[in-house]
Amino acid sequence: MSKKIISEVLLELADAIETGNFGKKVKVGVTTLGSEHGTENIIKGAQLAKNDLFDIVLIGKGHEDFESYETETEDEAHKKMEELLDSGEIVSCVTMHYNFPIGVSTVGRVITPGRGNEMFIATTTGTSATDRVEAMVRNTIYGIATAKSVGIKKPTVGIINIEGARQTEKILSELQKNGYDFEFTESQRADGGAVMRGNDLLMGTPDVMVTDSLTGNLFMKIFSSFTTGGDYEAEGYGYGPGVGENYDRRILILSRASGSPVVAKALKYAYEVATGEVNVLARDEYKKAQAAGLDKIFAELKNKKQENKPSEEIKAPEKEVVTSQIAGVDIMDLEDATKVLWKHGIYAENGMGCTGPIILVNKVNKDKAKEILKAEGLLS
Repeated sequence: MSKKIISEVLLELADAIETGNFGKKVKVGVTTLGSEHGTENIIKGAQLAKNDLFDIVLIGKGHEDFESYETETEDEAHKKMEELLDSGEIVSCVTMHYNFPIGVSTVGRVITPGRGNEMFIATTTGTSATDRVEAMVRNTIYGIATAKSVGIKKPTVGIINIEGARQTEKILSELQKNGYDFEFTESQRADGGAVMRGNDLLMGTPDVMVTDSLTGNLFMKIFSSFTTGGDYEAEGYGYGPGVGENYDRRILILSRASGSPVVAKALKYAYEVATGEVNVLARDEYKKAQAAGLDKIFAELKNKKQENKPSEEIKAPEKEVVTSQIAGVDIMDLEDATKVLWKHGIYAENGMGCTGPIILVNKVNKDKAKEILKAEGLLS
């Protein structure tokens, strides 16, 4: 036994001298079954990713170039993957079509076509929470933790302009005021703000683009295959690691349409989030957000939705010319905001502007209307 240990030490030393890397190599896994482009596509990605920093382990169909664990089915491959992760034999693993528990979703990583910037999409698959706004707030924390794990010390955050964006911004602003330290970015469009336009998506304005997981999944597919026609994902790092408040398996997702260049980048991403301990950082980010009142905010959000108030019939005041726009009201609150102003004697209409939902009022009522909406918690 002692001779074997000495032999292993000498081999590690020889490898370190040759590569210049004197740390012990970690192992990153990849499952090879299930790709729409065949097993060889995944193995080719692993071959492209070979390097001096980490070893690659194949699970499913093996190859002579790599340490391999042969399995017949994807289910067997996932069981073996979980076993290797839980034992510490591998530090992370890249796979396809894996079911995460509720509360865990993945943070994708793309290269934007406008400026060639890298950007994290939070999130791209999985379900962070059953409530849309709560999920997007959690997605923000997932994105920040993931960006930090690959070396971005203070990632900037933007929220893509979808349903729930304004409510998410309001909650995040409250957390920020209460001491949760993160930085909003500004849209590169003239009117600025933390709510991002499609232009910002293409330019990669924020480090972390917050969205819901279905929209994020769509973004990933478009970013990764916009040059190929859609059947072969050729760009980016894949759909990323599953992140949660208390989730420790570092499992990264690929699409079944992912080509070998994405497989290679996903393996690099897997190494980075493992050595950067994304799970530890996520737990730490949650504690910071909880210290800023996250749990209380979520409880209030749920209580608000559960309130069963009798509907009050509110008639609109006499119609007048409405040319002044008030932005910043979430689309889910648009009707309520209009009726609140009616109740206060201000005629208002609602609509959709180029930057999202808007309230329209007469210019003489704009300032008063904004004050009322802010007091009612409908305007950030």
